[in-house]
Amino acid sequence: MRIGSGPAAVNGDESREKPLESKPLREGAVSRLIRKPEDLPARDIQLHTNVDKVMEETMMKKKEIFLSVCFVFLIGFSANLTLAGKHGEIKPQKEAILLVAFGTTVPEARKAFDQIESQVKGVFPGVEVRWAFTSSIVRKKLLEQGVKLEPPTVALARLLEDGFNSVVVASFHTIPGEEFHDLYKDVDAFRNMSDSHHRRILVARPLLSSRKHMEAAIDAMLEQTPKSRKPGDAILLMGHGSENQPADALYAALNFYAQGKDSNLYIATVAGQPTLDDVLPKLKKNGVKKVYLMPFMAVAGDHARNDMCGDEKDSWKSILTRDGFKVECVMKGTAENPEIVNLWIDNIVAAHSHFK
Repeated sequence: MRIGSGPAAVNGDESREKPLESKPLREGAVSRLIRKPEDLPARDIQLHTNVDKVMEETMMKKKEIFLSVCFVFLIGFSANLTLAGKHGEIKPQKEAILLVAFGTTVPEARKAFDQIESQVKGVFPGVEVRWAFTSSIVRKKLLEQGVKLEPPTVALARLLEDGFNSVVVASFHTIPGEEFHDLYKDVDAFRNMSDSHHRRILVARPLLSSRKHMEAAIDAMLEQTPKSRKPGDAILLMGHGSENQPADALYAALNFYAQGKDSNLYIATVAGQPTLDDVLPKLKKNGVKKVYLMPFMAVAGDHARNDMCGDEKDSWKSILTRDGFKVECVMKGTAENPEIVNLWIDNIVAAHSHFK
């Protein structure tokens, strides 16, 4: 895989209440307040861990934004110098495709991105193809392994600095959820720069962009079902979900089309709607004995390995097993399915056609 070189902030109103008065602590109170980690209840330790993760993510995002702003400033400055020296000159079109995914730290799952890149290059020979991951946590862990990947803002800034003036930013997300909207806003900031009329940056749609793509994706998932599946066995696809985004409703639509093709094909999400609790009663009502679990995500990464098929008691596999179902996990992400990758590429082709 070739390596290529923001979320909106929510500002809360400051409290108008008067600050609480501080009172002197009685002797010994300080020692009772300061507690060692081993003295804390498990839930408090988990709370502190979660807070640390949020703070780490926030600091990394601030660093990313600062670095991106520096890149943008340098690009704008160099572009102005170029225009000053060559006013009126039309630069030749130089195309690039920036492939953007959430990312994964699982080596086996990263092979899916090689599949994507290979197919994209087959459709766009001679066009520069680079990668960017949206997850700062994933990028940090990969850097510790010696693999450097950049966030979309930095990767896009680097492409522009390298002289590419016609760029398709290809989202390898499943739905236009939170990650996709953050990506779109970041790209839009580049389009609003003062010299933006000298370049074209387009964002390709995510996977589930039409009814046609939904039905084609369902067909592709049915094709990769193990041949050992018998009549009456169910397939349960795990989507990610995005409960705070209207696009989360696309999973319900996908479930509707899935049921039209196979009455024992279901979709549930780990962070949206519908949920596993919505599907369980239907499995029991239909007398299902065996369930095939398959990730409906680009890679079979952390969610697939832990939330879907982990050994923890709250994983889907564990819950289904306790309810009396036989469970078989199929650890293959959608990016490993050539037919589904072709659907993403269709969206890249649609965006790229505007360059002609």
